[in-house]
Amino acid sequence: MKSRPRPALHPSRRRNAGPSVRNRMVLVVAVLGLASLGLVARAFDMQVVRKGFYQNQADARILREVPIAVSRGTIFDRNGEPLAVSTPVVSIWANPAEVLDNESKLPALAAAIGMDADALKQYLVQRSEREFVYLKRQMSPDAAQAVLDLAVPGVNGQREFRRFYPSGPVMAHVLGFTNIDDHGQEGLELAFDDWLAGKPGAKRVIRDRMGHVVEDVELVKAPQPGRDITLSIDRRVQFLAYNELKNTIEQSDADSGSMVIIDVRTGEILAMVNWPTYNPNALRSSSPSSRRNRAMTDVVEPGSTIKPFVMAAALSSGKYTPTGPLIDTGNGHFYYISHDIRDTHAYGMLSPTGILAKSSNIGAAKVAMTLDTGLMYDTYRAFGFGSSTNSGFPGEASGYLKAGKGWGMLEKAILAYGYGLNVTPLQLANGYATIADNGVMHLPTFVKGSDNEAKQIVDPKIANELVQMLVSVTQPGGTAAPYAWIANYAVAGKTGTAHKAAAGGYSKNNYSAAFAGIVPASNPRMAAVVVIDNPKKGSYYGALVSGPVFAKVMDGALRLMDVPPDNIGRWYVGGPLQGQNGLIGNKQPTVETVDDAPIEGATP
Repeated sequence: MKSRPRPALHPSRRRNAGPSVRNRMVLVVAVLGLASLGLVARAFDMQVVRKGFYQNQADARILREVPIAVSRGTIFDRNGEPLAVSTPVVSIWANPAEVLDNESKLPALAAAIGMDADALKQYLVQRSEREFVYLKRQMSPDAAQAVLDLAVPGVNGQREFRRFYPSGPVMAHVLGFTNIDDHGQEGLELAFDDWLAGKPGAKRVIRDRMGHVVEDVELVKAPQPGRDITLSIDRRVQFLAYNELKNTIEQSDADSGSMVIIDVRTGEILAMVNWPTYNPNALRSSSPSSRRNRAMTDVVEPGSTIKPFVMAAALSSGKYTPTGPLIDTGNGHFYYISHDIRDTHAYGMLSPTGILAKSSNIGAAKVAMTLDTGLMYDTYRAFGFGSSTNSGFPGEASGYLKAGKGWGMLEKAILAYGYGLNVTPLQLANGYATIADNGVMHLPTFVKGSDNEAKQIVDPKIANELVQMLVSVTQPGGTAAPYAWIANYAVAGKTGTAHKAAAGGYSKNNYSAAFAGIVPASNPRMAAVVVIDNPKKGSYYGALVSGPVFAKVMDGALRLMDVPPDNIGRWYVGGPLQGQNGLIGNKQPTVETVDDAPIEGATP
């Protein structure tokens, strides 16, 4: 039987058997095209449409803006010696989360920065949401590098500056100090902070995942370093004053003390010291009381150091000259309105010069009672009592002087020997500097060469007469002889011993001992005031306690400042003529227990 031929397959049936190669290629190309289109669209979206968003996200991960620390300006003394300088240090900071991810390195890190490991871990855990915390501020570069050498992820260093004071406690009250961010907190560091601080800069950098800077991108803000300043202070004179004041306070077991020295021709402050003091390089060991600049912030009743200003009013009135009229001080007691004004001795008849030489409270009171109240008040005010000196020092006290229209006759008499008003040592020193400079007052300043305001307070003739009257205080028979003598230099000065105010009146056993002086008297260059608060060992008189401090310090200061002696003419004949207690030709003084402390209270 013959077989039939099989029928041929229809083309459509072959297609149903599976996609052809051509169709598969078309499908692949289409898919790839769509994918490419998607990538292009995505790239367009990322690089064009939402470029800013993604750029910000990238920058947030690798870009950082870091500060550029600037050095604070240097403070120099008048001779160019540095008094305050900024030294580079490194502060260690960390990203807490990164450090905690490497907990095994915490013990070594804690030891390097001087912390307990558990305390460090707790510190980081509490701040784990932050990206920046300080671990240790202001480490020395070597110590900081030892920390960074541990290579703890998330731990980095930041360059900063720290203030250093080469003179330590000697300059502390004048300079003050800065805080950990290098901003002035007290003293001249605070007064001139804007000038000294400068302005930190900023730059944008790229950091790697370890926090290390791998590239500087751009300078955001240029740094402006702080500017230097030259003070009127003479470091050498400051050291002299500091040492003598400290020694005297320790020997007399006094509570505190201050000394101020002023250049009378310019008003520039050459030295200002206080005791107790502190070390600005080690603030944590100091107390608020030790950091107070008592020469500027503390007030005292001036006692008899005020008497030259009563005499300034007396001479200005035309009623008095240095030699007359004579005032009867009697037997040392003057009863007025049930109040006993006393002298330590019975002096009898005294000229105005004699009143200063013997420091007679009775004489000063009787002179004041003959003066117009307005004249006496205006004279006190003109010399700066009751108002700030405008030195620019932070926290300077204004003192206190009651308005003249409220003075009664007894109050007026008491004001004549230094009670009933308060002054700072700087105010008192500036008053004496005004007398010394022919009656011209300069605003006290701490800046060398500043354009200082000057004002005529009293007639030059009267000022010169006052200087000569004050010379009698340090000559034989005066209250300051020989304690305030300086060999080869004539000294014009005034002692002052005042009872300290206490609850209900004045203390019988607590005193303020002061000496204010001008040197050299023939051609004044410097004025100084020494105040010792509550000396408890030995004498409490201003002449015996503060007079020697003045003499020793000013003896050195005159030579350091190259001030020629009063008897300079004799040097060319056969050398300076001087003995143990002063110039040859002066009689050996009789040391009297003479001063100006009233025996019982000062006010009614």
